[in-house]
Amino acid sequence: MSGDPSRSVSKFDDEDYPAFTMGRAAEMVGVAQPFLRSLEEAGLVVPERSAGGHRRYSRRQLRKAERARRLVDQGTPVAAACRIISLEDQLAEYTDEDPSGGGGRRMTPPPDRSPNWENEISDERRA
Repeated sequence: MSGDPSRSVSKFDDEDYPAFTMGRAAEMVGVAQPFLRSLEEAGLVVPERSAGGHRRYSRRQLRKAERARRLVDQGTPVAAACRIISLEDQLAEYTDEDPSGGGGRRMTPPPDRSPNWENEISDERRA
């Protein structure tokens, strides 16, 4: 064995480590390989490439592919499923759990907004 053992252990926990081949990824998600290629073409899941040019998928990418598969299984076109997931992910970037513990969600200001951004939005709606 070579290399730093602590580094290899961290790969097991790394959500973004590209550990899965296309065949294994397709099997895990329950789809055919062309489905994964269509997600790549749409820009939703872009796998890394091995030195030999083979696609390698991370666990995070496989979860995203599974979300797309579920939408497609419900009759949503692939392009629409990819757009829905992209929008959901963008929304998730700006939301987090309500600190009151009520299970609700609260908006956090985007980085380019002032601290009073929620009031500014309310003022804009009233105008």
